[in-house]
Amino acid sequence: MRQSPVNRILILLKTEGPQLAAAVGDALGISGEAARQQLAKMAEGGLVEAIAVAAKGRGRPSQLWRLTAEGNSHFPDGHAELTAALLTTVVEQLGPAALDTVISARENETLKRYRDELAGMPDLAARVRRLADIRSREGYMADSWQEEDGSWMLVENHCPICAAATACAGFCRSELETFRGVLVANVERSEHILLGARRCAYRITPR
Repeated sequence: MRQSPVNRILILLKTEGPQLAAAVGDALGISGEAARQQLAKMAEGGLVEAIAVAAKGRGRPSQLWRLTAEGNSHFPDGHAELTAALLTTVVEQLGPAALDTVISARENETLKRYRDELAGMPDLAARVRRLADIRSREGYMADSWQEEDGSWMLVENHCPICAAATACAGFCRSELETFRGVLVANVERSEHILLGARRCAYRITPR
């Protein structure tokens, strides 16, 4: 099914970050002016907003378009309010140790499932690409590529468990350890949504 221009723009800004109207037009196959008009309509609906970026030299400032909180809310949130409430209840009723047990059990289950899907892949490049596919399927809008220095990047443009991770940083620590275990590699988080970045990014190098 063909996506509407609004949905295509939302996905573009989510995965690529703030964009010029001309770049949005190129991506949609329309003129920059048509894209600007579409973005203006979306801004009226609270989905996007324009920000001015100083130009290099004496040029006029550029206008970049980015998602608002309302625009971001159009992507899966993993039942945010319910998740956060349940985690709070677990801690209040059973104590922090019970939550640690839940996180550990989730990590073990996820690690086993990922290892099953990556079985027979001795090559790190193949494992990274397959993990990105799995994470995209789970709603993380993931991508991967190799850097010039030979390292790999795994980038997640969306976090469907953001509410849970916000309520308990243990989920983020657990996912990092899961990546290290399933990729059998060194994995370091270089960008973090919970620290204000627009995405989570991981740099991966062989052990």
